[in-house]
Amino acid sequence: MLFATLYEIVQYLINIIVFVVIVQFVLGLLIAFNVVNMHNQFVAAVWHALNAILEPMLRPIRRMMPNTGAIDFSPMVLIIGLTIVGIVLRNLALAYY
Repeated sequence: MLFATLYEIVQYLINIIVFVVIVQFVLGLLIAFNVVNMHNQFVAAVWHALNAILEPMLRPIRRMMPNTGAIDFSPMVLIIGLTIVGIVLRNLALAYY
């Protein structure tokens, strides 16, 4: 029962991280296509906060991946990795339940 509770907590944190990655991706597109302006203090603050949160998780992935130019695949790799961790933990929780 304890493992199932821990799984639910970790799964909740994984969902939050995936949501933050998607928000960062969308905000990056909006900034790149000049829909929102980085001169807006709120947009700049949100962008810097998202980067501060995600950079420790994305940096090791970026170091291992080959340079693909302007396209950064590290957020996708992070989401896939977190999904795999969630699946493994779910199966462990079901095995011990």
